[in-house]
Amino acid sequence: MDRKRAMTSVDLAALVGELRAYTGAVVDKAYLYGEDLVRLKMRDYDRGRVELIVEVGDPKRVHVAAPKHVPDAPGRPPNFAKMLRNRIAGATLASVEQYGFDRILTFTFEREDRTTLVVAELFGDGNVAVLEEDREVIDCLDTVRLRSRTVAPGSQYGYPEERFSPLDCGYDAFAARMDDSDTDLVRTLATQLNFGGLYAEELCTRAGVEKTVDIEDATERQYDALYGALERLREPILAGDTDPRLYEECEAERSEASTVASGRTDQREGRHASREAERSEASERASGETASREAERSEASEATVVDATPLPLEEHAAAGHRAIAFETFNDAVDEYFHRLDREAEPEPDGPDFEAEIEKHERIIRQQEQAIEDFEAEAEAEQAKAELLYGNYDLVDEVCSTVREAREDGLDWSEIQATLAAGAERGIPEAEAVVGVDETEGSVTLEIEGTTVEVDPSMGVEKNADRLYTEAKRIRAKRAGAEAAIEDTREDLEAVKQRREEWEAADDDGEDGDEDAERDWLEMGSVPVRYDEQWYERFRWFRTGEGFLVLGGRNADQNEELVKKYMEPVDRFLHAQAHGAPVTVLKATEPDEAARDVEVPATSREAAAQFAVSYSSVWKDGRYEGDVYEVDPDQVSKTPESGEYVEKGSFVVRGDREYHRDVPVGVAVGITCEPDTRVVGGPPSAVEQRAETSVRLEPGRYAQNDVATRIYRTFRERFRDTSFVRKVASPDLIQEFCPAGGSRMVDE
Repeated sequence: MDRKRAMTSVDLAALVGELRAYTGAVVDKAYLYGEDLVRLKMRDYDRGRVELIVEVGDPKRVHVAAPKHVPDAPGRPPNFAKMLRNRIAGATLASVEQYGFDRILTFTFEREDRTTLVVAELFGDGNVAVLEEDREVIDCLDTVRLRSRTVAPGSQYGYPEERFSPLDCGYDAFAARMDDSDTDLVRTLATQLNFGGLYAEELCTRAGVEKTVDIEDATERQYDALYGALERLREPILAGDTDPRLYEECEAERSEASTVASGRTDQREGRHASREAERSEASERASGETASREAERSEASEATVVDATPLPLEEHAAAGHRAIAFETFNDAVDEYFHRLDREAEPEPDGPDFEAEIEKHERIIRQQEQAIEDFEAEAEAEQAKAELLYGNYDLVDEVCSTVREAREDGLDWSEIQATLAAGAERGIPEAEAVVGVDETEGSVTLEIEGTTVEVDPSMGVEKNADRLYTEAKRIRAKRAGAEAAIEDTREDLEAVKQRREEWEAADDDGEDGDEDAERDWLEMGSVPVRYDEQWYERFRWFRTGEGFLVLGGRNADQNEELVKKYMEPVDRFLHAQAHGAPVTVLKATEPDEAARDVEVPATSREAAAQFAVSYSSVWKDGRYEGDVYEVDPDQVSKTPESGEYVEKGSFVVRGDREYHRDVPVGVAVGITCEPDTRVVGGPPSAVEQRAETSVRLEPGRYAQNDVATRIYRTFRERFRDTSFVRKVASPDLIQEFCPAGGSRMVDE
C-alpha cells in the first residue's frame, strides 16, 4: 500500500473540528520555507505555544505541530513571509473552515485594523492564498489562471466548483450518484462519491460487499449495506468523536495479519451482526494500550509509517499494519508527517560540519545575549536598592504610614485614596506612590524616574537587602551562563578541528582533487558556504574572466552606482531603451586601487547582454536590442541649459560605442564551489560557474511564477533538496529574473 503523501478530504473533515479548538490564539510570526511550507507561530492562553504547519507541495498537510517537530526558523524572510507577518502579526485566529468536501481550509484572522483570510489548497500543485475580507487576493504562492477560476494578486479569489459531499448526503442522493456511474462499486465510491481509493475500499469491506461488482449488477441490498457503512463512518467524524490511529508497516506482523485477513474474507457475509461488537472490543484494547503507548512508539521508531487516520481502518488491519492509538487526530497527523520527513531524508555523504558549527554559533549568540540581559537585570536591581538608601527618609515615611494604616484596620482601597489625596496636596511622600497592589501587599514608588516595588511591612534596610539579594542571584545565573558559553566555545572549536581533519583526510585521498570531481547534484548533504557580499543588493554577475558587472534596480541605485562605485577606468553601458538600468563594468575590485586594465571583448559583450536583458526590451517581449558603451567621464548629471535630468538618469556626451542587435539572454544557476549561492546573468558567464543552471527567454510567466518553476527544477536536480531550500529559495531566484514575463528555454 502506498504511503500517504497528502491529507484527504475525510482527514480534513475530521481535523477541522480539532483545529477550531485553537481559535483565540494570537499570531506572533509567519515563516515560509522554500516555496511550499508556511509556518504560523502563535500563542494561546491555555495551550501556550502553537505551531500551525501548512505544506502544499509534497507532502500536502495542515496540522498543529509539536515544537520539537518544527524546523529552525529560516534566514532572511522572503517577500511572502514579510507580507504575511505584516497582515496577521498580532491577529487572532477567529475561525477554521473546510470548503465543502474539498481539500481546502480557510483560516480567518482578525485584528483591529483588518480581517485576513489564509486559504490552504491541498490539491493539484497546492497553493496558499492570502485574501482581504472581501476575498480579493493579496498574494499567493502560485498564480492560477484557468477558465474556471483565478488565483492571482488583485483578483477575486475563486474557489473551485464545490464537490459532492458524502458526509451530509441522504440515501436518495447517495443512490443517485451511484446510479450515474458506469464502473464497479469501489471505483464509483472513490470518484462519484469523492471518497478516494482507501476509504472506498474500507466502505466495501465494512459493508461486506464485493468491491468489483459492476454498478449495473449491484442490488438494493448492497446499496443499503454501503450506505449503512457510510453512516457508521461519518457519524463519529461529524461528531468529533474520533479514535485516531498511526499505522506502521511491520514485517513481523504482516504474515499473521494476512492470515487473519484471509479468514475474514471467507466469513464476511456471515458476520454483519457481530461487526459492532468487534469494533467495540478493538476500541477497548486500544484504550488499554494507552499506558504503554510511548513505549510502543519507541519500539516502533524504526518501522515505516504508512498512514494516519481519524478512525481504525479494517483495510490497514488486513494489510498487516501495526496500529498505534493517539489522543487526537492532530497528534497522529503530526507524528506521521514528522516521521515521513525524517525517513525521507537522504543519508549524508559525510558529517555535516557546517550545520554543527552553525548550531554552536547560534547557541553562543543566545548565551552572549543572556549574559548581557543578566548583567542589565542585576545592575537594575542593585540601582533600585541604592535608590532606597539614597532616599531613606522618604521611603521610610511611606512604609511607616502604610504599615500603621494597615494596623489601624484600613483596607488597601482606603490607603490608596488617602495617598492620592496627599499627592493632590503636594506631600512628597504621597506623590512618590504610583501604585498599590492589594494581592501582593506592596507599594510601587517612583524615585528619580525609576519605579521600585517595596513591602511596607519591612523597613528600608530589608527592602534594599531583598533587591541586593536578587541582584546577587541574577549574577550567579550570569556566572553559570559564562561557564556554559565557554563549554560551547570548546565544543565549537572541537567541531572545527574535526572538520579540518576530515578535509585534510580528503586532500590526502587517492584522487588528490576530490572536490573537482565531486558530483554535487548527487550528494546527500551539500555543505552551505556563503559569505554575503556588499554588491548583492544590486543586480550583478561576474564575467567569464572574473570582472564584476553591476546594474541598478531602481533610480536610487542608478545614482549610487555612478556617484559612488564608478571609477575612471570602468566602463558605463546602457541599453538604447527607456527604463534601462545603469550598468557598470568594474575594471578593478572596489577595494583595489584604480589602474588601467584591458577589459576583454568577451566581458564587454557579456555586460552588454546583461544591460539589454534587464531593460524594457525584455519586458516588451523583444529578443534583441542596442546597447552603447562610454567612458565614465562622459557621464554627467549636469543637463543642457533649460533641460532637466530625472533621478536615476544621466547626460552622456561625446561619441558612443554601440553593441548592435544584442540578443537578450539570462541564465540562473547555483554554485557549489567556492561558495554556495544563486547566480544569474548572461548564460556565457553563469553556465561555466554554476553546478546547474536554467536559461530564460521572454515568455508568459511573471517573475515570481518563473522563479518558483526554476526552484522546483533545482529541487528535482539536487538530491539534497534541503540545500536548495537554504541557498536558492524562490525569492532569491526572483532577484535574477528580468522584469516582465519569462519562460524556461527547455519548457
